[in-house]
Amino acid sequence: MRMAFGNETLAGAVLAFAGLYQWTPLKDTCLRHCRSPTEFLVRHWRPGALGAVSTGMRHGIFCFGCCWMLMALLFVGGLMNLAWVAVIALLVLLEKTIPWGGQMRVLAGVVFIEWGLFNLIRAVFPEYHV
Repeated sequence: MRMAFGNETLAGAVLAFAGLYQWTPLKDTCLRHCRSPTEFLVRHWRPGALGAVSTGMRHGIFCFGCCWMLMALLFVGGLMNLAWVAVIALLVLLEKTIPWGGQMRVLAGVVFIEWGLFNLIRAVFPEYHV
């Protein structure tokens, strides 16, 4: 697959880093808060307009922490590549909605790391391109 980054080393590094991020406690924590907006509102609601903005901003930060690295993968597959956008959107949807979505992040991490390492090896040893 041709990467949107012209540099295969950079694409491999982003993929591998995205995979490693999938395994971090930060990703897990953000995903847990982002998976249930209703529970988040019940626990963190603040009265008044300023409180609502504060609550919304706090929840948005958790959602950003959950998905920022997956969004960075758009630079690997292409910002305007609709298939790539759909795959990432599906992954985000599954992580946030299915009962075992939290464990899905571990599987996605394995796939991203292996794909990233494959690209890094291809970049270092171009004579072995398949």
